[in-house]
Amino acid sequence: MENKSWVGLLVLCLAIAVVGLAEAGVPAIFILGDSTADVGTNNFLPGSMARADFPHNGVDFPFSRATGRFSNGLNSADFISKQFGLKRSPRPFLSLNSTSLHKKSFRGVNFASGGSGLLDITGQTPFGKERIPFGASFVNRKNVITLSEQIQQLSLVKSNLADIKGQSVTEKLISKSLFFISTGSNDLFGYYHSNSSFSKEAFLSSLELAYEKHLKSLIELGARKFGIISIAPIGCCPSQRIYNATGGCLEDLNDLAIAFHERLGALLFKLSSQHKSIKYSLGNAFEMTISVIQNPLPFNFTQVEAACCGAGKLNAKSFCSPHAKLCPNRNNYLFWDLFHPTQAASKLAAVTLYNGGPQFVYPINFAQLAKA
Repeated sequence: MENKSWVGLLVLCLAIAVVGLAEAGVPAIFILGDSTADVGTNNFLPGSMARADFPHNGVDFPFSRATGRFSNGLNSADFISKQFGLKRSPRPFLSLNSTSLHKKSFRGVNFASGGSGLLDITGQTPFGKERIPFGASFVNRKNVITLSEQIQQLSLVKSNLADIKGQSVTEKLISKSLFFISTGSNDLFGYYHSNSSFSKEAFLSSLELAYEKHLKSLIELGARKFGIISIAPIGCCPSQRIYNATGGCLEDLNDLAIAFHERLGALLFKLSSQHKSIKYSLGNAFEMTISVIQNPLPFNFTQVEAACCGAGKLNAKSFCSPHAKLCPNRNNYLFWDLFHPTQAASKLAAVTLYNGGPQFVYPINFAQLAKA
């Protein structure tokens, strides 16, 4: 793994921070996944093309700071964390150094990396720049922290906590903590645009197997409470609508998201049956988002097709940059850029995940998961 210099410093940071955990009254939160949850991980990857540490990103963040979030402000990881009493998401793992945590209570870590996916190959080359055959093996400069590596980082955190607090205390802490995962979209994008010879069923099976492997690794580390966010109707992203002559959604891509949600539900049920101590909430991001797209006004959205920040048709011909066109009414936009939701949309999603009904989060919501 890279950046080994922070390993010793991480121990010191956790030693300072973990003191307040019991007093906090809430479990620690660990977040894994892709750009929907990345709060600055990729800022530490010089070779990454999946970065957002420049304007107009962060225009609505305190002091208009571009933090690396793919948003005009906070993202879903932040708003989910806020539901549990945190100011915002825990800090990125790669930011843990001698000045990062100071005397603040240890409340968890965010490992999410923009561009990553369930497959280790996903995100290793900039989307749309090269056509990599599905399943190809290649070496490229570091572009993302894969989900496999994110779990390795979690293992290191657990090891350091055990050195500080003891093994039994750490095991209890991990078992009561909440693990939120938001991933899979980039895998679908890569497959759909690769002209792969793999069948839809074969590809979805490979994703399901990868997810099972990752979840089993987390279970082996002691994780017991999982908040899983499934794939949204990504065929309705501005970046995908421009492939449709009518400006409508790419329904074939949406169909992949629906099919994978069904597989994910079955997988989680199977794992919870095999491991009786496992509790989970599966957020149906597809239904949550499509309901807003089909009936936006009750949610205060007036634009659900175009991006707020970008250029060209639907503001989706380029990524958000300092020179991009920026909408003034950001709270009325569903999409911030080509792929990602606005701060307003992320807040709505988090509130729904926290206290929504079974049509949006099943079998229990995130609030019930915390108490389970």
